[in-house]
Order: sequence, then C-alpha cells, then structure tokens
Amino acid sequence: MCYNFGVDMYNMRKYEESSFWLRYGLHFVNLSLAKVLRLLATVFLEWDCLQFKEKALNAVRLANKECVHPSGLYLKIRILLGSGAPDEQIRSGELLSSFNAHLTFHTNMGVIILLLSAPREAVAFDLLKRVCQRFAASPDLGSALVLHIELLLQRNKELLAKQKIEDVITGHFTGRPLTPQSLICLHILLWAKASKNFEAKNYSEALQWYNYSLSFYKGGQLDPNLAKLQRNRASCFIHLQQLDRAKEAVTEAGRCDPDDIFTQFSIYKIALLENNAELGPQVLTSGPSSRDDCVLVTGNASAHLLSLAAQMALENEQQDIAVKALESLCEYSEDAKQVLTALRCLVRIVLSTIENVPEGNRCVFNREIHVVQFILLRSDQAHWFRRIAWNCALLCEASSIRMRDFFILSYQLSLLCPIDSGLLLAQKTCLFMAAACALELYRASQADLLTQALEHIQVCWEVWNKLKASDDFAKDQTDTLLLLFEFEARAKLNDPKLETVLESVLEIDNIQPKVLETVAALAMEPPAHFPLLCKKALRMALSLHRKQPHPDLTCCSQCVHSLIQLSLPSGVCEVEPRVLEEMWGYYEEALSIITGDFPELEILWLLTRAWNTGILSEFRPSHTHEHTGELK
Repeated sequence: MCYNFGVDMYNMRKYEESSFWLRYGLHFVNLSLAKVLRLLATVFLEWDCLQFKEKALNAVRLANKECVHPSGLYLKIRILLGSGAPDEQIRSGELLSSFNAHLTFHTNMGVIILLLSAPREAVAFDLLKRVCQRFAASPDLGSALVLHIELLLQRNKELLAKQKIEDVITGHFTGRPLTPQSLICLHILLWAKASKNFEAKNYSEALQWYNYSLSFYKGGQLDPNLAKLQRNRASCFIHLQQLDRAKEAVTEAGRCDPDDIFTQFSIYKIALLENNAELGPQVLTSGPSSRDDCVLVTGNASAHLLSLAAQMALENEQQDIAVKALESLCEYSEDAKQVLTALRCLVRIVLSTIENVPEGNRCVFNREIHVVQFILLRSDQAHWFRRIAWNCALLCEASSIRMRDFFILSYQLSLLCPIDSGLLLAQKTCLFMAAACALELYRASQADLLTQALEHIQVCWEVWNKLKASDDFAKDQTDTLLLLFEFEARAKLNDPKLETVLESVLEIDNIQPKVLETVAALAMEPPAHFPLLCKKALRMALSLHRKQPHPDLTCCSQCVHSLIQLSLPSGVCEVEPRVLEEMWGYYEEALSIITGDFPELEILWLLTRAWNTGILSEFRPSHTHEHTGELK
C-alpha cells in the first residue's frame, strides 16, 4: 500500500509525498527492495536533482547493490548527468565496467545516445569504443560502427573516419555485413559529407565520399539510389573536366533508371560541354513529355532542370538548344512567373536573330498568347509582350505574312490590358495593318486570306467607332482607308454588299477624287468585274475634278477615257442605242473640258473612238451617228 501511494504521488508530480511513502515502505520487505529504491531515486532526480543528488545516488547505489539491473545503471547515469557531474566521475572505471558487464548491446547504445544528448560527446565516444570492442561479434554491431564514424566526423577526425569506413566496407563483404537500416544510415552520412564538400567546390573530396558509398553496391545491382549516386559522381567528374568518366557514370545511372529526368539532364550537360549540337536538343525533346511517371518528380523539378538547361546553353553560346529548353519550359512548367520569365528570354533570343528565323518557326512568337490566356497576367507584363510583338511587326517589312502575324499577336495581347484611348488606337492600327497585309498576301495569290482580311476590317471598325466616340478624329483618314480595304476584299469575293460599301465611300465628307479613282480601279481589278460600280465611281470623280478651281485636265481626260472604254470596249461590233446615248454624254463631257492644255494624244484618241462609234451607228435609224460627226 505504501508503494502504491508512492507511485500515485509520483504520477501526480507530488514528489515530497511520494518520497515519504516510498521511504516508509522500505520497512516492509514484501516488495523488491531494489525496485523501490530505484523509484525513490527517480523521485529525487525529478524533484530537484541538484538538491537531492546525494540522496538519489545513495538510493540507486543501494538498489544496484541489492540487485544489479540495466535500469539501475541507466538511472545512475541520468542522475550524474542531471547533477552536472564531471566527465571523470562518469568515466569511472567501476561505472563503465558495470555497463559493459551487465548491459546488452542495445542498452549500451541507449546510454551512448543519452550521453550524446547531454551533450557529453567525449564520454560517449569512450563508451562507444568499449562497446565496439565488447560486441565485435554481434550482428547488430553495424549501428555502433556507423555511430562511431559519425562521431569521428563530428570531431573532424576525417582520416580516422575514412579508415573506419574502409574497415566497415571490408567487413561488409567478408562475413560482417551491415544490417539494412545501418547501411541506409551510413549512406546518408556519406552522402551528406560528399554534398558538403561539393557545395564547397571540393569536388575531388566529394567524389571520394561518393565512392565510399558506391563500394557497398554489388556489380550489376539495379537500384534508384544507385542511379542518384552515379549522377552525383558524374557531376563531380564534370567539374573536374573528366568527361569520359562522367559519361561512364551517367551510363551506369541510365542502366539503373533510364527514363529519369535527372539522368537525361546529366547527359545534356555532357553534350553541351562536348559541343554536341545534335544530342543536346534530342535529350530535351525526350525529357518530361516521354515519361509516364513524371508525376513522381517532386517540386516541379522538370521545369527547374529545363530552366538550368536553358541557362547552361546560353552560357555556352548555343542559342538553338536554349530556345528548345525554353520552349519546353513554357510547355511543362506550372509556375506562371517562371513561364513569363522564360517567354521574355525566349522572345529576346529570337529577336536577336529575327531576320534569319524560318517561316515555320513563327510559332515561337505565337506561343505566348496561348500561355498568358491561362495566367492572370499583370498589365505591365501584357504591355511588354504587346510592344515586343508590335516592334517585331515593324522589323518584318519584307515579309507580309510575318508582319500580319505579329500585328494580330499584338492586338490579341492588347486585349489583356486595361482599355484606354491610347490602347484603342494601337488596336486599330494593328487590325488596320493586319488587314492591309492580308490583302497584300492575296495579291500574291493566297486567295484564302480575303475572308480573314474582312474579319480584321470588321473588328477594326468596331475599335475605330469606339475611338471616334471618345475623341475628335476629324482629320484622320482611317474611315477612307478602311472602306477602300473593305471594297477591295468584297469586290474580289464577289460580295453582294459591295454596292453598300461604295455608297459609304460616296457619303464621306470632302472625299477626294483620287479615292474614287482607286475604288473604280479596284472594281475592275481581276478577279473583280463590276463595270457599273466602276463607272459610278468615275462619274463622281470626274464631277469632283471639274468642280475644282483649277481642274486637272489629265485626270479629267483619264476619267473620260475610262468611262468610254467601259461603255464601249474595243472590238465590240454591235451597240445598243442606250449605250450610244451614254457614250454621247461622255463625248459632250470631253468637249466641255477640252482646252488648249488638253493632252493632244487624248484628243486624237477621242477623235478615233468617236469616228468608230459613228460607223457602228451608221445603219441605225437614230441620229446618234450625226452627233458623232458633230464631235469630229
């Protein structure tokens, strides 16, 4: 009952009451005296080890005298550590001898761990050496050896640690193998030491530690960790400029894990250093996209490696490989900031060689619009890409198709920016130029671009109308130019809305005769053939010319010439009276404008055509031929 009271008080952290009941219970011998004494010593230890040090030590000493038990010896160490006893007292031959004689291997290791946590490394190291000697034949000795090596490294005794490692390697293959857990711990220890040397750029030393780890693997063994080890060794060889040995290590890594992206990256690094322009891109294209297990790569490692690949290629002045790396990074990275950075770099690289970029590589520039649609792009970033696309368009004056693509790209990127009048003006210009390029491409026999040109024109009208509603553009010629573009596209498409477009042209305030002459020419430019609309435009142009204070007789003559030619083309043998009457009107127009400055060749041409027209009408009952004679 006294013992139970003591235990209850101890559990309640009432150490004074607990010690009272336990000491009172010592008068009864029904219980194990050593057990009661050990609990009493524990109470003194946790109550106040410094104040009750002697009582605690006396209790545990009596307990060990009564019955030597591992827990009693372990408790004595705790008391000495808790009371701040010097190392010499803990090292006492009697105490250490008791440990070696009565404690099992695992209990000894527990005491060593306790000493290390105190920290009393020197004492722990001494005890560890004794444990290794006493339990040399134990199958669990490996954990002690690994701990011994770790302590040697912590005490900067690397030479002794290396000797111990070499002994462990020899023993591992001669009847004293390490347990799997001990082997894992040793590998971790060796890799950590190698990594520390690698970061310090001490590559030879790092390689030696990796080689120690490699010594524990058997020939032909397949293990993902072995692949990592070989890649680490390859990195050391690369920094040591030993490329042949690096390739051997990477080959071994590929044998263990052929599809691993880090192995591919190691191959890529070696290819760059060897200036292997074929292997580098090949490794990149066979990287993340070909792996079925790339989800196992943590932390978006593939994107990080692609970023490093691009950086390395640029440092080695291999821009083609850098472009492929950046393109892959844009495709596989899930980091919006990383993608935008890659796009900026990619654009700058291609801009530096834009004149030499093949037509088939325009997708490099178009990629960004597909990426930013899925990213909440800040306006300054969108503006940056928009301006770059605009500048690219201006650089492609010699290629209409490139210029069109860049202007459309600039317009698409502008849709991601906050709208203001300046941006609307830029959008209008982009669409306007894209339509102009599409028409130019059509003239080069790319017929499928007319519909596309019309689409650009319609969107451009929408943007332009918004602009006109917000500001004064009275002197701007955009209306006229857009109508000319639209008229050309619809004329060549044989669009039924063509006449409506002409009416819109005629409604323009202060329209210039030159615009109407352009419309007339477009109406008859193959494959378009709209003579009625052409004549309508020419008649209006002629009327405007004649209203000028000083009419341009050459322009007037050309209008009359074209009207007559349209009404009665050369080679026609039969003419309707209506056409002849129309012709008479044009000849009268010619008579009214002929002066001394009128082109002589035009007068001769009119004379000839009038004569021929009179002959055609000679046998008609009308009097048209008389009129033609009057003209003569």
